[in-house]
Amino acid sequence: MGLDSMVEVTASEPSSIIETKGEHVNDGSPKDREPVYPKGFQLTIIAIALALALFLIALDMTIIATAIPKITDEFQGLDKVGWYSSAFFVTIGSFQSCWGKIYKHFPLKFSFLTAILIFEIGSAICGAAPNSNALIVGRAIAGLGAAGVSAGSYTIIAYSASPEKRPLLAGVLGISYGFANVLGPLIGGIFSDKVSWRWCFYINLPVGAVSIAIILFFFHDPPESKPEAVTLREKILQMDLLGVALLIAATVCFILATQYGQGQYSWGSAKVVGLIVGFVAILALWVANEWFMSERAMVVPRIFKRRTNMVMAGVATAIGGSFFPVVYYVPIYFQSIDGTTPIMSGVRNLPMVIAVTFGIFIAGGVISKTGRYQYVLLFSLGLATVGAGLLYTFDLHTSAGKWIGYQILSGVGWGLAYQIPLIVGQGSCAPTDMALITATLLFFQSYGAAILMSGVQAAFVNQMISKVMQLDPTISKNLLVLTGATDIYRVFHGDQLQVVLVGYMHGLRVVYATAIATIGVGFLIALGQPWKKLNQSAEVKAAIVA
Repeated sequence: MGLDSMVEVTASEPSSIIETKGEHVNDGSPKDREPVYPKGFQLTIIAIALALALFLIALDMTIIATAIPKITDEFQGLDKVGWYSSAFFVTIGSFQSCWGKIYKHFPLKFSFLTAILIFEIGSAICGAAPNSNALIVGRAIAGLGAAGVSAGSYTIIAYSASPEKRPLLAGVLGISYGFANVLGPLIGGIFSDKVSWRWCFYINLPVGAVSIAIILFFFHDPPESKPEAVTLREKILQMDLLGVALLIAATVCFILATQYGQGQYSWGSAKVVGLIVGFVAILALWVANEWFMSERAMVVPRIFKRRTNMVMAGVATAIGGSFFPVVYYVPIYFQSIDGTTPIMSGVRNLPMVIAVTFGIFIAGGVISKTGRYQYVLLFSLGLATVGAGLLYTFDLHTSAGKWIGYQILSGVGWGLAYQIPLIVGQGSCAPTDMALITATLLFFQSYGAAILMSGVQAAFVNQMISKVMQLDPTISKNLLVLTGATDIYRVFHGDQLQVVLVGYMHGLRVVYATAIATIGVGFLIALGQPWKKLNQSAEVKAAIVA
């Protein structure tokens, strides 16, 4: 029986034993057969391919964190740093739901392989980029493909794993994802120091090819994923391309406003104010479009009638908006304030790598075993808030014991929380909404990262410049902005260098303060979650009835 004809799911096998409310008739057709899940070696090799693909996507999110100082040195300036990350996060966020619709209306395997190929093309452009603009374009293309890879990986695992194994395998994917997120700065540092920052992107090509080969030969589209029989016109309408365009336009307005406000124009200038007004106006149009498009919308309004989905979307936004700025700016702290090499800044980031990985593993195991996620979520968000608060206390002479301990504490918090929205969303939705819920939650996580990354970049530069000008007005503001994070030791000397370091520290604290506020809001949102055990059979029935 196909996913789109599922009506009731029994407790023993939520996705494989299907009953209609009337008399069950099995005529032997694909839609009337119980799902057959891959087992043994086939399931293992598919999981490895998906873990590899997600590893690359997550790696691409943070690998340039330690490479950015080298990139800014080569391309001469901090003014476009925000775009290096935001271009990726904007497209990965904006196209998540679009890819969710693609997986619903086109063959799953072909769509996933297409997504990896687009990601690989974007990575190749980034590696060969002759200037900042080319790098930004490559990042945007890579983000477009990454959106499909991330949504597709979790969708494939949902179809490939039986319901009782799904949280555990989602946890394995989450470990790969989280491990790459925080290992990225170390790998980026090694490439930047020993080879070239360009290999931060070239590395995706051979590893991605392995993932493509495995999926090509070992994964087969299950009957339950058979695309709905609708016209091509309807399939295109379902992707809500107008909604995607409006969201990208709104986000670009926001990023340009934050970029221009960093020094090129004042925050009160007509250009900056106009861009902010444009952002709000276009975002309002996007919301209206989503409401009008209904089931065709990139973010389907119907799913927010369930409180669980609304809360998890808010929590996912808070996690993405707080975690990624910290992952980017902790290595910048080590390289600028402590003067470490990219490799050593990555090594110093290892406590967070290990802590996040540990947290993801523990959360997946506990929820899979008990079905309880509420207390784990509140504890993790509270711990991450405290950890971010401790990171805020970093100064010019923070001891090793403190920067190790604080990273461990915050890393465990973010790690425990990282996968919970996806696990809960997939475990509490109707089978027909699996791809939709997955894409929607990933959208909110990515979009939260895109907006906050751009915002904290603007705040960092503004506060850094303001502090430096306050302490030493003779320092050139333009020179300060055009100097890369590690180049400050070459450009400035003596008292001026000390002033610049104080300015950098002042700007970094704003980043950590933003993380505190964002994850703290996530904690408050999580208080609104339903206090019921995550029982897949019961939740799925409720979702279908609703």
